[in-house]
Amino acid sequence: MCRGSLFPLFKGLAYIIMVAEQQAGAGLEAVSEGPVPGPGRRRRGNLERELLIQTALDGLGRSYAPYSHFHVSAALLCRDGKVYTGNNIENAAYSPGICAERCAFAKAVSEGEREFEAIVICGGPDGKAGDYCPPCGVCRQVMREFCNPDLFCIILAKSAEEYREYSLAQLLPESFGPDHLGGA
Repeated sequence: MCRGSLFPLFKGLAYIIMVAEQQAGAGLEAVSEGPVPGPGRRRRGNLERELLIQTALDGLGRSYAPYSHFHVSAALLCRDGKVYTGNNIENAAYSPGICAERCAFAKAVSEGEREFEAIVICGGPDGKAGDYCPPCGVCRQVMREFCNPDLFCIILAKSAEEYREYSLAQLLPESFGPDHLGGA
């Protein structure tokens, strides 16, 4: 479980969640233990997590993977509720390719986003989610540039029902980041 990782409502999906809450007759269920949410933040609910996972799963077909045929999709949740997606994009020269996670971060950062809550990553051969697909070392380091390692949540998903959650600190222990250079 991700300690302290808290999801805001997704913009554009708030209505769906509101209707589901009304139909269920109760608020979204808290699924993680941790500190009480700070201003503007709340505990992540099952429905929110499932919607973010589904967003990543739906993006698998947008990968460009003509060489490895291994498609990866990511859905990055910003603190303000916006979601940016990314896909792996391969290149015949190999090294100019980009991972789905870095694609999502590049899109978000280029739009001015700097605060992130969570990312869902899924992948598998020929555009079908297979086994858990953890981020590579370069992607983990990019996440570290923008995210608090103890609070940022990484969700590896096979389906909306089958997933694992990790904090960035769990997947990148003893990391080097902006704080080591006197930055944020």
